Amino acid sequence: MTAQDPDPQRLAAWLGAHVPGYVGPLDIERFKGGQSNPTFRLRAGSGLYVLRRKPAGEVLPSAHAVDREFRILSALSGTAVPVARPLALCTDPSVIGSMFYVMEHVEGRIFWQQSLPEVSPAERTAMYDAMNATIAALHGLDYAALGLADFGRPGNYLARQIGRWATQYRASETTPIPAMDRLIAWLPTRIPAHEAPAIVHGDFRMDNLVFHPSEPRIIAVLDWELSTLGDALADFAYHVMSYRISPELFRGLAGLDLPALGIPAEADYVATYCRRTGQTVPQAWDYYIVFGMFRIAAILQGVLKRGLSGSAASAQALEVGARGRILAEQAWALAERL
Repeated sequence: MTAQDPDPQRLAAWLGAHVPGYVGPLDIERFKGGQSNPTFRLRAGSGLYVLRRKPAGEVLPSAHAVDREFRILSALSGTAVPVARPLALCTDPSVIGSMFYVMEHVEGRIFWQQSLPEVSPAERTAMYDAMNATIAALHGLDYAALGLADFGRPGNYLARQIGRWATQYRASETTPIPAMDRLIAWLPTRIPAHEAPAIVHGDFRMDNLVFHPSEPRIIAVLDWELSTLGDALADFAYHVMSYRISPELFRGLAGLDLPALGIPAEADYVATYCRRTGQTVPQAWDYYIVFGMFRIAAILQGVLKRGLSGSAASAQALEVGARGRILAEQAWALAERL
């Protein structure tokens, strides 16, 4: 048992008092993968549940806000965006050592490779269309009508995000990365005038989606830790970054034979999203890609710092975190061409 693992007896007592219908005994299993909020499968007499907790130990002030995750899941339940049903939130850190929430367990398929080697070309085409439709549906939701008007500040999203991730990067900095220094100086000077305010997921990617056990449709979008109100195009570009990243670096698509795989080209995928959301492809599209790469490089630096301090959620934190430098250098190379 590690510092991140919940105490079974204390957790079982809390579940019995706060989760309707809960019946023991309780068995706790940590999910593999993921670098931020430790996530566990709870097996109980009453069924399966999922627990997401804030990491134990010292963390950055604005990070790991599982209470915000619980709020967005509650708001999205019943909308066109499928999510796991949230069941209970615990803000008392004395129960298992940090804040956490419990949600229903959604049984389905999670894929880690963007190239989807497990399925046929026809199913890949359908799954990519499902991803496209789901993120377009998210960005089309009326956040005020869902009670989320105060979930973030949609204005000046990119400027604030650049500032936020620059601050997070500096707080997690270990060995200097010159490309990050250049991006931090360059990004604020090129912010596009266009901004489409929406609910943004913040980490919409293949392995944060649960597909139906046998059909090419999404039954739950996971990991809402970075969700807020912001620029829909920035959120979509972050999702599309996999087209620019190699399979070796981050399970990306760069260099693969997409037509043979049944995966749409980046330009077609972007055009489909824009058609669904009623807009044209922005001239500044590559700026959004640079910003997305910068942002994930900053996130990876935080992963590296937690790995070095021993508080990471995954044993692979050092290896994964080190990729931030490579991504930052790729982002700066693209920025220089703009």
